[in-house]
Amino acid sequence: MNARIWIVGCTVLLASACTEMQGTSSDPSERFFKELPEGVLTIVADNQDLTAVRIDPADGCYIYRYAGPVETTFLPLRAKSGGPICSRPADVEVTG
Repeated sequence: MNARIWIVGCTVLLASACTEMQGTSSDPSERFFKELPEGVLTIVADNQDLTAVRIDPADGCYIYRYAGPVETTFLPLRAKSGGPICSRPADVEVTG
Protein backbone atom coordinates (compact mmCIF):
# COMPACT_ATOMS: atom_id res chain seq x y z
CA MET A 1 0.00 0.00 0.00
CA ASN A 2 2.79 2.47 0.92
CA ALA A 3 4.65 1.62 -2.28
CA ARG A 4 1.60 2.54 -4.41
CA ILE A 5 1.24 5.89 -2.68
CA TRP A 6 4.92 6.66 -3.29
CA ILE A 7 4.66 5.63 -6.96
CA VAL A 8 1.56 7.77 -7.54
CA GLY A 9 3.14 10.72 -5.72
CA CYS A 10 6.38 10.47 -7.68
CA THR A 11 4.48 10.13 -10.97
CA VAL A 12 2.53 13.32 -10.29
CA LEU A 13 5.72 15.13 -9.31
CA LEU A 14 7.57 13.99 -12.44
CA ALA A 15 4.63 14.85 -14.71
CA SER A 16 4.41 18.36 -13.27
CA ALA A 17 8.14 18.87 -13.84
CA CYS A 18 7.63 18.24 -17.56
CA THR A 19 5.11 21.03 -18.06
CA GLU A 20 6.30 24.23 -19.69
CA MET A 21 6.71 27.22 -17.42
CA GLN A 22 4.99 30.44 -18.44
CA GLY A 23 7.55 33.14 -19.18
CA THR A 24 5.11 36.01 -19.27
CA SER A 25 3.94 37.87 -16.25
CA SER A 26 0.95 40.09 -15.66
CA ASP A 27 3.17 42.30 -13.51
CA PRO A 28 3.43 45.75 -15.20
CA SER A 29 7.08 46.04 -14.19
CA GLU A 30 7.91 43.14 -16.51
CA ARG A 31 6.45 44.78 -19.65
CA PHE A 32 8.87 46.13 -22.22
CA PHE A 33 8.41 48.84 -24.84
CA LYS A 34 7.74 47.55 -28.33
CA GLU A 35 8.95 50.88 -29.71
CA LEU A 36 10.70 53.62 -27.78
CA PRO A 37 9.41 57.19 -28.10
CA GLU A 38 11.14 59.24 -30.80
CA GLY A 39 12.51 61.70 -28.23
CA VAL A 40 14.25 58.92 -26.34
CA LEU A 41 15.74 57.45 -29.52
CA THR A 42 17.31 60.78 -30.44
CA ILE A 43 19.16 61.23 -27.14
CA VAL A 44 20.05 57.63 -26.17
CA ALA A 45 23.76 56.78 -26.08
CA ASP A 46 25.25 54.03 -28.24
CA ASN A 47 26.09 50.48 -27.07
CA GLN A 48 22.87 49.91 -25.09
CA ASP A 49 20.47 47.05 -25.82
CA LEU A 50 17.16 48.67 -26.78
CA THR A 51 15.27 45.39 -27.27
CA ALA A 52 14.18 45.14 -23.61
CA VAL A 53 13.53 48.60 -22.19
CA ARG A 54 11.00 49.49 -19.51
CA ILE A 55 10.35 52.27 -17.00
CA ASP A 56 11.43 51.64 -13.41
CA PRO A 57 8.31 52.28 -11.28
CA ALA A 58 10.46 53.45 -8.34
CA ASP A 59 11.93 56.52 -10.02
CA GLY A 60 10.31 56.78 -13.46
CA CYS A 61 13.59 56.36 -15.35
CA TYR A 62 14.14 54.10 -18.34
CA ILE A 63 16.12 50.92 -17.66
CA TYR A 64 17.35 48.28 -20.09
CA ARG A 65 18.19 44.61 -19.70
CA TYR A 66 21.95 44.02 -19.79
CA ALA A 67 23.04 40.43 -20.35
CA GLY A 68 26.55 40.23 -18.97
CA PRO A 69 28.93 37.27 -18.89
CA VAL A 70 27.88 36.31 -15.36
CA GLU A 71 24.38 37.67 -14.81
CA THR A 72 21.54 39.55 -16.45
CA THR A 73 20.51 42.77 -14.75
CA PHE A 74 18.74 46.05 -15.45
CA LEU A 75 20.82 49.20 -15.89
CA PRO A 76 19.71 52.83 -16.32
CA LEU A 77 19.31 53.89 -19.93
CA ARG A 78 21.83 56.69 -20.45
CA ALA A 79 21.72 59.73 -22.71
CA LYS A 80 24.67 60.80 -24.85
CA SER A 81 25.50 63.32 -22.12
CA GLY A 82 25.84 60.48 -19.59
CA GLY A 83 22.77 61.16 -17.45
CA PRO A 84 19.83 58.78 -17.01
CA ILE A 85 16.76 59.21 -19.21
CA CYS A 86 13.63 59.65 -17.09
CA SER A 87 9.95 59.96 -17.96
CA ARG A 88 9.19 62.28 -15.05
CA PRO A 89 11.27 64.87 -13.21
CA ALA A 90 13.07 63.91 -10.02
CA ASP A 91 11.32 64.79 -6.78
CA VAL A 92 12.47 68.17 -5.56
CA GLU A 93 12.40 69.05 -1.87
CA VAL A 94 10.77 72.36 -1.14
CA THR A 95 12.30 74.28 1.74
CA GLY A 96 10.47 77.25 3.06
